[in-house]
Amino acid sequence: MPYVQDRLVHDADSHLMELPDVLDPYFEKRLLARYHALPIYRHKLGKAGWTDKVREQQADPEFRAGADENILLRKNYQALGAFTPDDRPRALDLLGFASQLVFTTFCLNNFGLDQSEDLELAYAAASAHNRMMTDFCKVDRRLLPTGYVPLEDFELAAKTAREAIALGCKALMIPSKPPQNHSPSHIALDPVWRMAEEAGLPIVLHVGGEEKLNAAYFENGLPRVKDFHGGEENFTSLSFMAIPQAPMKTLAALVIDGVFDRFPNLKFGAIELGAAWVPSWMRFLDSAAQAFVKNEERLQKLSDRPSNIVRRQLRVTPYPHEDVGWIIANAGEEVCLFSSDYPHVEGGRNPLKRFDDSLQDTPERAVRRFYAENFIDLMGAGLAEDLCYPKRLEVA
Repeated sequence: MPYVQDRLVHDADSHLMELPDVLDPYFEKRLLARYHALPIYRHKLGKAGWTDKVREQQADPEFRAGADENILLRKNYQALGAFTPDDRPRALDLLGFASQLVFTTFCLNNFGLDQSEDLELAYAAASAHNRMMTDFCKVDRRLLPTGYVPLEDFELAAKTAREAIALGCKALMIPSKPPQNHSPSHIALDPVWRMAEEAGLPIVLHVGGEEKLNAAYFENGLPRVKDFHGGEENFTSLSFMAIPQAPMKTLAALVIDGVFDRFPNLKFGAIELGAAWVPSWMRFLDSAAQAFVKNEERLQKLSDRPSNIVRRQLRVTPYPHEDVGWIIANAGEEVCLFSSDYPHVEGGRNPLKRFDDSLQDTPERAVRRFYAENFIDLMGAGLAEDLCYPKRLEVA
């Protein structure tokens, strides 16, 4: 029996757990050595031999025999379909989700290349990522690959977006933090938004592309705090606080500078960035518009209050530990999306229960929107019509 039964659920956040050689076949050969020489790539590569062990485990018949009963218990590289395309449809059947928006894990933040001086390598890495993602997801139409578009160079951004759409990417991911020398709302990036709107695909931000907490905050005279992976490079309670800061600023710029209005049919998603910040951020946007509208022509030209523009075009995924009912009550029922974060540890072993517990006092219409209809609205043409409301199929 699938994990999801008797309801329609679309998953706005799932991941691959790629092995370090995943981009090699997709990279231009002349650039491969430069890519392999990146310090961050060598850090991700880790200790020699671990990838062989992971592959051996996933190929072991005894281990594979337990995949069905452990669909939400095995995480990261142990999860079914984590890095093997042919296994992912079975994982999706067992989960019971009608579709999954699929993100990278290995390539999040594009190896820091967007903020470097090597833009040739930055765009080559994004292109390799996009070809890899679409190849992986070709195994099943329910898997919706995301493409990545660095915004550093206007012409290269448009070229990369065009290629990603042609490859079959169903959403275009941009970084939460701004380019080095211009705003993400710069008018020269309008061709990117126009292509996405015309294709009916959303623009999404995802955790990993935001500004990290200033390292000085970790120097408190006490022992370093480990994250739930046992290291120091991921989330702790303090570094967690910085996650929404860059998305709040980037999305505010896109609203205030009129990008949302110039492309009113374009949807945006903030994925795995939490949502508890959204209600107050919406009110803060309204407050900014009210305070400065007499002096700023751009605010006078907005089609509506910023909070209403947000409800019209932005969709966000709460974390399972957040009070989703409260967020919906204060942001609007149009805004929130379900996500599993499969197969990451952060998604937990029973996301439906955690979300359901916080939705007990939420109107049924809003609950349906959270689990399915807001995702269908976000994805537009990226989600085939016959996949929007499929008949529930039992797992054989």
